[in-house]
Amino acid sequence: MGSLDRKICSYISKNWIGTTQAKTQFALNHDIDEKTVRRIYGDENYKISLLTLNKICKARNIKLSDFFKLIDS
Repeated sequence: MGSLDRKICSYISKNWIGTTQAKTQFALNHDIDEKTVRRIYGDENYKISLLTLNKICKARNIKLSDFFKLIDS
């Protein structure tokens, strides 16, 4: 099994960023830097910070605890 960081980034990439949405738009909608979105999407070694994850969850109106339940299923 991969690292928790990879599991988080993989979930965000597949379910929230997707292949069609512009990385710039996702960054603007979630109050994070576009470079961060690109790293979440494409850098296998990226370690997502709790601050970044919290910003994304807040923008999506989801609690961190609920997010972790999503990736655990």
